[in-house]
Amino acid sequence: MFTAYIGIIVRIFSNSYLSVFQKILTSRGEKASAVNFYTYLGLSIIGIFFIDKIAFSQAIALNILIMGLLGALGNYFIIKALSIGELSTLAPINSYKPIVALIIGIFYLKEIPSAAAIAGIVMIVCGTFFVLDRSNSANKKAVFYRILALIFSGSEAIFIKKVILLSDITSAFFLWSFSGLFFSTLFVIPFKNNLKISSYKHQLFLILSVGIMQYATNYVFSKMNVSYALALFQLSTLLSVFLGVNIFHETGLLKKISGALIMAAGACLIILS
Repeated sequence: MFTAYIGIIVRIFSNSYLSVFQKILTSRGEKASAVNFYTYLGLSIIGIFFIDKIAFSQAIALNILIMGLLGALGNYFIIKALSIGELSTLAPINSYKPIVALIIGIFYLKEIPSAAAIAGIVMIVCGTFFVLDRSNSANKKAVFYRILALIFSGSEAIFIKKVILLSDITSAFFLWSFSGLFFSTLFVIPFKNNLKISSYKHQLFLILSVGIMQYATNYVFSKMNVSYALALFQLSTLLSVFLGVNIFHETGLLKKISGALIMAAGACLIILS
């Protein structure tokens, strides 16, 4: 399990920084659909060089399609939310994702959580109430997009785990990239004129961060229950709050940190379980 915890740490840092790059790109006027498309495109181009090593079968075809659709929708709405909302407010909302994965995982993967794990997840969810700014109308719309994103990405996690079980970590990673590219392409077809990128540097950093984040995610999923892993990933909230306040000059650090610490305590419960 030690290597799984290393994977969690890598995932926490890469996930927090990819959100920074997503927000930088959208703050410069780039469309969420374009940022989403180029991210999957970059990872898929890398995948071409490993195509002969990718395990594929008809048994996992449907799972791949569902995974790609949910992933493309989830990433799109995450970027859309960050384009109008605060990073330090939106990041903690992702704490609801383990609830989605837990419910679906019980029926689809037969993963039954312990009482301590459920208590930890409840604590993580409770912590989000400290970070939400209910007076900001722009944030309310961003929160709605972020909730949509976590529903899609929380459901996606179950199918990623299923593809890993039917193939391997690396194959699941590149199949995730290819399927995500297919559906993200469908999103940009009606808006072909919005495909310009003004900052190739930040887009490349985003592709790198997403690649590291997703591979680390796959590795951790191969070692533990999806709902547990997603709960532990919420420790990235602490880092995201600091990044949002320091890079984008967002407010309410003390209150948001208080909520994030409650989430961290919940994550510790999950680890101890």
